Amino acid sequence: MAITFTKKVTDSQTEARTGILHTDHGEIHTPIFMPVGTGASIKGVSSLELESIVHAEIMLSNTYHLFLRPGTDVLSAAGGIHKFMQWHHPVLTDSGGYQVYSLSKLRKIKEEGVAFSSHIDGSKHLFTPENVVETQLKIGADFIMAFDECPPYPCEYKYALTSMQLTHRWWQRCYDYFNTAKRPYGYDVALIPICQGSVYKDLRTASAQYIASFESPVYAIGGLSVGEKNDDMYEMISLVNQHLPPNRARYLMGVGTPENILRSIELGVDMFDCVLPSRNARHGLLYTTQGIINIKNAKWKDDFSPIDIETPCYASQEYTKAYLRHLFVCGELLGCQIATLHNLSFFLWLVRAARIQIKNGTFLGWKNKMVEKMQRRL
Repeated sequence: MAITFTKKVTDSQTEARTGILHTDHGEIHTPIFMPVGTGASIKGVSSLELESIVHAEIMLSNTYHLFLRPGTDVLSAAGGIHKFMQWHHPVLTDSGGYQVYSLSKLRKIKEEGVAFSSHIDGSKHLFTPENVVETQLKIGADFIMAFDECPPYPCEYKYALTSMQLTHRWWQRCYDYFNTAKRPYGYDVALIPICQGSVYKDLRTASAQYIASFESPVYAIGGLSVGEKNDDMYEMISLVNQHLPPNRARYLMGVGTPENILRSIELGVDMFDCVLPSRNARHGLLYTTQGIINIKNAKWKDDFSPIDIETPCYASQEYTKAYLRHLFVCGELLGCQIATLHNLSFFLWLVRAARIQIKNGTFLGWKNKMVEKMQRRL
């Protein structure tokens, strides 16, 4: 079965919509949030918990990290990432482009690709559009990302233009290689192109139109949430979505906070990923249906109410704030696990609730109320 996207409902007041991505590893209902399991693992959360407690429908893993450890030989011998980590639902892998961008002192960008030194042992490697596609196919993801350059923010117009043109040339090479490469595990795989252009309107328009000329079930918006103002990000999202096919899924890479997600759904985005819910959980920052909590604060010491009764997760509803604070104060690993399960469950609840509101025609009012709540520090 080819990977396809079916648009179901579009909100009458906004660009928000619901849909379904059909894959050989199951359906993905959009809007959707993808938990980030960088090295085939979300810290403190098993695949079983991700499925049965968090109710995730897809997860993201990182090509750069999996390439270095455990390596594609191990993943191939295991039968791919699904079998390796006992995750039976879809997987998306990024291309490693963002990691290369963040390792600016350890890499050199050239037409062929990116030469870089491993942050682990200093070993030398070269990522090219072709071998990045090959690596992702060996990893075994259902959705694989094109190799791109993520320009820094701020950057001058000339740099953004040169970077976008390089990303487009690399996309063509990814596309050509992908169309002749074998699918090692027998299931269908989608290659996703990425729109770049920093915050320059003409570049974003040109990039969106360029990638839209290629067939894909998903189109990605990259290079945002890298330091620009939220208003600039939303302006670029709105502009790009005007030029992407309306009957295909739109993926906003690396975004973001609950407020970012809700406002981007309003603009017609379907897919999101971010490390915030799991990373912040490990530092005691909890996202709840009433606002944001720093569970380490003394005010929760004798608060025996549930973490968040409205988040449908046993960790949220059964454990008290006082108990979770105690675990953090004592440095117990269980505290990070409970907080991570809660935050991920909240993010998945948020997109499920958004789907219900879109179907009911009540999304805009609900979104405005939730954005207000997400700005509260409890």
